[in-house]
Amino acid sequence: MFIRFAVTADLHFSGSITPDIALAVESAVAEANEVVFRRGVPADAPDEQIGRITEWHADGSVVTLRIESGPYTRAHDALFRFRKLIAPVLGRHRLGLREIAVRRFTVTVPGHVPDEAVPKVPFIREVVRHGESVELELACTAADLEDRVPDRIVRLIEEKKEAALFGGKAEHWELVYESQKRPRIYAGNPTEEMLARGWLRHGASRGQWIYAPQAVRLFRALEEIVVEEIIRPLGFVEMIFPKFVPWEVWIRSGHAKGVYPEIYYVSTPKTRDPAYWEDIADTFKVTGEVPVDRIRDRLDGPIGGMCYAQCPPFWPFVQGETLANDCLPIRVFDRSGTSHRYESGGIHGIERVDEFHRIEVLWLGTADQTVETADRLHEAYRRVFDDLLELEWRSAKVTPWFMAQEGLVGESASADIGTRDYEAYLPYSDSWLEFQNVSVNGDKYPKGFTVKIQSGADCWSGCSGIGLERWTAAFLAQKGLEPAAWPEAVIRRVGEMPEIFRFL
Repeated sequence: MFIRFAVTADLHFSGSITPDIALAVESAVAEANEVVFRRGVPADAPDEQIGRITEWHADGSVVTLRIESGPYTRAHDALFRFRKLIAPVLGRHRLGLREIAVRRFTVTVPGHVPDEAVPKVPFIREVVRHGESVELELACTAADLEDRVPDRIVRLIEEKKEAALFGGKAEHWELVYESQKRPRIYAGNPTEEMLARGWLRHGASRGQWIYAPQAVRLFRALEEIVVEEIIRPLGFVEMIFPKFVPWEVWIRSGHAKGVYPEIYYVSTPKTRDPAYWEDIADTFKVTGEVPVDRIRDRLDGPIGGMCYAQCPPFWPFVQGETLANDCLPIRVFDRSGTSHRYESGGIHGIERVDEFHRIEVLWLGTADQTVETADRLHEAYRRVFDDLLELEWRSAKVTPWFMAQEGLVGESASADIGTRDYEAYLPYSDSWLEFQNVSVNGDKYPKGFTVKIQSGADCWSGCSGIGLERWTAAFLAQKGLEPAAWPEAVIRRVGEMPEIFRFL
């Protein structure tokens, strides 16, 4: 079985199709089927897999075509090849092609297509199942066909089918290293005890915390370890990345393919004219309530969202550039602000929040340079977790779905591309928390942002997100909240815990 396309379309001309002109159309149809539609097709391709005009007739000034195809010279491609062929033929009869109107377009996808693999897009008018295949009727204009919308829908179906299979495969988590077991000195829930001690309080927004001086002192101690023991020795230099991300960045980074359920959207006012907003302000002054529904009607956008993954906003800095050989590898990091993620799986403690603090480590260069940097990061993390923080942890090689979706893993991809997750043991829940990762992303970002290297070598990149909440949750779950029980490397940097607030 193979994929099938079928289109019925009307070609509107500027005058009537007379019998002698119909002969010219008939000749063009034969040339299209026998020659034009076969260009670029493998010589051994079966006839039934190649685009072909199976029916046509003329009525007044309209020529109606039915084109069917398999995977070669797909029906919509054949339609526009025929347009190119017929236009000069009828031009000699002083007829011009004014419009192509699509009457019906169908795609029949072979094999089992689960309901969840059928895209929820307005182009799909009807879904009909025929045994082990599914037929989609598409509501497409000629412009949609020329823009290859059917091909994207088919590709999306295949991606969704692969995603459904991918999610249930255990081999996408492969243990790489497991540390020694550590003495169990604490079994409490660190977030609950931090709340009881006044080290933090819930913020006004969902998944948001206000951190008191004691928690911040520990944050800064861990950040200092990261900078002194990992970032500076490996030659990373600080930058500041934007924390608002417009759509064009997420389109190039690939996040626009599926980030929508988890981002905080940003919209702008339609105008800053105070008079335009006066009734909104007056309503609040009278009612004490913000009229959100009326505000929504006065916004443009959303024009993008708050920082979700911290590295994409960096890439416009090098977009469209060719990097000199002697500046590679480039190693930078950003710790300038918060990231925001609407956690669809629910919020929990300080380890799963909507607003979090992260140091983003990013590097780019040749493939060898990128992999070497990742290897050095693995070594540095291992030393910090084993010798300085004295954690019980493990690491595993994983395959994020976005990499599989974009063909960055598998038999045809480099074995070096992928993500290494670091997990810490949580005694209070007898579970593991993913608290660190290192990703080698291949040419995903350089290709998306058109970044090249002087030598002509492929440009690769990697990133590693260091979440301070996750590090703190992992550390306190094992060491507790009494500084006396903490490793010396942490005690020395924390110093004496400040007591600022006393509530009556």
